[in-house]
Amino acid sequence: MHIAIAGNIGSGKTTLTQLLAQHYKWQPLYEDTADNPYLSDFYNDMSRWSFHLQMYFLGKRFKQIVEIRQLPQTIVQDRTVFEDAQIFAANLHDMGLLSPNDFATYMSLYNLLNSLVTPPHLLIYLRMPVPALVEQIYKRGREYEASIRIDYLKNLNEKYELWISNYKHRKLIIDMAKINFVDNPQHLSTITKLIDTELKTLR
Repeated sequence: MHIAIAGNIGSGKTTLTQLLAQHYKWQPLYEDTADNPYLSDFYNDMSRWSFHLQMYFLGKRFKQIVEIRQLPQTIVQDRTVFEDAQIFAANLHDMGLLSPNDFATYMSLYNLLNSLVTPPHLLIYLRMPVPALVEQIYKRGREYEASIRIDYLKNLNEKYELWISNYKHRKLIIDMAKINFVDNPQHLSTITKLIDTELKTLR
């Protein structure tokens, strides 16, 4: 099976991916941030580097799609290609940080790749308000994230809410304003019980 974790920057996707991989013995696929050559430059000058960043993520995500098809075990994925295009690239375009020509070029490639993609068996969306996102971003202390704009996060959250409301496949929404699975094992147990219920209907 293919399980995917969706959510805004700082919502806890990577941590939950790791915890679920450990709990269920799933194979994790993480978003490439540590070796990403564009992230630092992007947050310092979004309009200059937005196209480069989005194309980099699109290539990495397509590589993951190939891996998901080849690996025999259940995969838990940190962010999906749908979010890259429908939320992040669209948000950059709407904010005037990605030119119409660059956005059109990006979307033409995305639409081609998307024709080869099947949705995950279960999408887990981590819903988190902007103040909590800012707090989590500050706590993890990544230098390149120090300059993230509040309006950028706010616009992303709005696009996430619209996207998840229109997402027609199986999904599980976790309200992160009420959940702290990092510090509270009982909260993680609550999430795994919800996932177990979803998984039973998939088998």
